[in-house]
Amino acid sequence: MIHEYAGVITELEDRVCPHCNKPMEAWLAPPDSGWGVIVVCFNNGCEYYQDSPDDIINKRDDGRMGCRYAENPDNNYTPFNLVAVRF
Repeated sequence: MIHEYAGVITELEDRVCPHCNKPMEAWLAPPDSGWGVIVVCFNNGCEYYQDSPDDIINKRDDGRMGCRYAENPDNNYTPFNLVAVRF
């Protein structure tokens, strides 16, 4: 997959979410996060995303936070939870 932002082109492996088998997308993380371009499953129907509110410790019951499945290409595509607002 190719990711382009502000004239910078990043070439990454094509990745598939192991939870829903949908293609993952490249995403430029916020500058202060310490990440560069990461790959994220943006499928709102993914079981990982749908079941994720239980993964957040001390989350308010009425909170809309969840976790998306993500991988860091700079660390051998190591998976991690990317906190996100659930729709």
